[in-house]
Amino acid sequence: MEENLSKGIKYMLFASFMFALMGVAAKELSDNLSSIEVVFFRNVFGVAFILFSIYNSPLKQIGGKFWLLIFRGTVGFLALLFFFYNIANIPLGEAMTFSKTSTIFTALLAYFFLKEHIGLKGWIGVFIGFIGILFITEFDGSSLKKTDYLGILSGVGAALAYTAIRELRKYYDSRAIVLSFMAVGTVIPLILMIISEFYSNPNLDFMLGKFIMPTSYEWFIVILLGIVSTYAQIYMTKAYAVAKAGIIGTVSYSNIVFSIILGLFIGDAFPSFIIILGIILIVISGILVSKK
Repeated sequence: MEENLSKGIKYMLFASFMFALMGVAAKELSDNLSSIEVVFFRNVFGVAFILFSIYNSPLKQIGGKFWLLIFRGTVGFLALLFFFYNIANIPLGEAMTFSKTSTIFTALLAYFFLKEHIGLKGWIGVFIGFIGILFITEFDGSSLKKTDYLGILSGVGAALAYTAIRELRKYYDSRAIVLSFMAVGTVIPLILMIISEFYSNPNLDFMLGKFIMPTSYEWFIVILLGIVSTYAQIYMTKAYAVAKAGIIGTVSYSNIVFSIILGLFIGDAFPSFIIILGIILIVISGILVSKK
C-alpha cells in the first residue's frame, strides 16, 4: 500500500512537471503563433497517439451517449483554448492557477446535477476558493480583465468536462472520451483558422487567428509540446490508478509551483503578495473539496 502511494506521488509530481513544461512550450509558441493554432498542434499529436493506441487495442464499450460525448469534447476544447490564451498573456503560474479552479466548479456541478453530497468542509473549501479567485484576479470592485474572465471560464469548462466524464465512463472506453476532446480540439481550430483568413476582430483574438507556418525552431517546440503533453496525461492517469484520488489530487497542485518557477526562467514577473495569497487559498480550497 505504501509502495503504491509512493509511486502515485512520484507519477503525479512528474506529470505536474510535464504540465508545467507544456505551459512553457505553449508560451514560447505564442510569441508568433495564435492561441488557436497552438491548441490545434497540441491536439493533433494527441489524436495521433490515441488512434495508434486504438489500432493496437480496439475499443471495448457499449456507447449510447453520443451527444454527451460531443459536449465533453467541446467544453474541454474551450477550456484548453482559454487556458492557452491566458498562458500567452499572463504569467504561467497564474494561468495554471485559474485552470485549477476546476475542482471548485466540479464540486458545485456534482452537487447540483449529480446530487453528490459536499459536506461542511467542502462548502468551506468552495467559499475559500471563490475568495482566492477574487485575489488572483486582483478584483477591486470595478471590472475584470479579459484574461480574468477567460481564466474563470477555463476552470468552469474543465469542470463541465470532468462532470460529463463521470457519466461517460459508464458507456465509453476512456480513450474514446479523450479522443472526443482532442478530435473536437483539432477540427474546430482548423475551421476557425479558415474563418480568420476572411474575418478578424480584436475582441475575439482568443479564438481567431490566421495560420502561420512555424519556423524550424517552432517545429521543434511543437514536437516538444506534443511529447510533454502526452507524458503528462499518461503519468497523471498512472498516478490516479495506483493511489487514492484525494492524495493525488492534492499533489497535482505542485504544477502551480513548477509553473511559477519555470515562468521566472522565461521572464515572468514574480507574483504579487495578493496573487500569492489567492493561489494559496485556491490550493487549500481544492484540497478541502477533493479530500472526501
